[in-house]
Amino acid sequence: MAGFANIAKIPELKKRILFTLLMLAVYRLGCHIPTPGIDPDALMAFFARQRGTIFGLFDMFSGGALERMSVFALGIMPYISAAIIIELLKVVIPSLERLYKEGEAGTKKIKQYTRYGTVLIAAVQGIGISIGLEGMSGETGGMAVVMHPGWSFRLMTVLTLTSGTAFIMWCGEMITERGIGNGISLIIFAGIVARLPSAIIKTFELMSAGEIYPIMMLIICVAMVGVVGFIVFVERGQRRIQVQYAKRLVGRRMYGGQSTHLPLKVNTAGVIPPIFASSLLMFPATIASFVDNEWVKWGAEAISPGNFFHDFVYVALIIFFCYFYTAVTFNPADVADNLKKWGGFIPGLRPGKPTAEYIDRILTRITLGGAIYVSAVCVLPSILIQKFNVPFYFGGTALLIVVGVAMDTMAQIESHMLTRHYEGFMKKRLVGRGRR
Repeated sequence: MAGFANIAKIPELKKRILFTLLMLAVYRLGCHIPTPGIDPDALMAFFARQRGTIFGLFDMFSGGALERMSVFALGIMPYISAAIIIELLKVVIPSLERLYKEGEAGTKKIKQYTRYGTVLIAAVQGIGISIGLEGMSGETGGMAVVMHPGWSFRLMTVLTLTSGTAFIMWCGEMITERGIGNGISLIIFAGIVARLPSAIIKTFELMSAGEIYPIMMLIICVAMVGVVGFIVFVERGQRRIQVQYAKRLVGRRMYGGQSTHLPLKVNTAGVIPPIFASSLLMFPATIASFVDNEWVKWGAEAISPGNFFHDFVYVALIIFFCYFYTAVTFNPADVADNLKKWGGFIPGLRPGKPTAEYIDRILTRITLGGAIYVSAVCVLPSILIQKFNVPFYFGGTALLIVVGVAMDTMAQIESHMLTRHYEGFMKKRLVGRGRR
């Protein structure tokens, strides 16, 4: 409690936290402002059948805004998609890779490209959603979701959803600049956590009805605490490679000679692999909801959540994307060249190619462990729901994001307090996922 009390003694930190909370409150308020021309009852009836499709995944990240078709229905997913596309294009476009190495000026240019890509993706998704909404009917009485279909509705929907995404993107950047923590991550965090109260209320209702025994609920709660602790432990896990710097004579003084380490994270890819894997698995189910074809429906049922084949394919895709994204974002050859440039070397290895091969070999091994860990956490929800009849979604991508963002935000608050000579939250320094 003393750590929290010290926050009030730092005016700048208190101001940043209040600004962050205000921005998140504005975001949650916007999630309840409906898009014009939509029948909410028919839309709710439609989404009741979309829990296993890509709509359900997007609705989870938007905090229910897509289900209500609010002005923030697209959420921050277009921004994430644009950022991932820019990251992947860095591999195939040399000029884009050079921008990454130009420092602050290059970073600003990359952010500008990401913003343009966000608006473009949001506009395309807005067109698709507006056309799709016109062809949907609710389960009750075949109600039309769109009250007045036509190009006027489509243009209004595209303008509304694109503007909403642009505003969320601006809120995220403002939180990062003037608030505390990573704004984009906190917006996703807020959308996921917003569903927690309804899940708790539903659980207590089932306990009151006698469908869940108190002892079973106690066991589940203990398991949840253990899973969260395990995620925190792994997310902070690193494989440290010792690096020695040679002594250099500059003028009349000798510099260097110190020993440090190169940290390699166990989960380098973060939450990107399960997001990609979920999108691929849910795509057939999404297509099947629009296309009346027996083969498409058979394929959607074969990989629908709740069976062994789905979990097997899901784990295989997660492992693949863990290695793929790690290879895209971390280049051992570049690391080895930078070490050589600054006079660093790994004891027992020659600089250059042998060092790069050694780093790559270690990274390959720890990535396997990280991929297995991510797969286990992401398969956990289906196990709890199928085997133990848990009435809420616990685990998966959402849990990884919530725990990771909480760790990063607490680490930033801790840094602000320690730099001003105040005691932090813990006796041991808290390190977030993004710190080295």
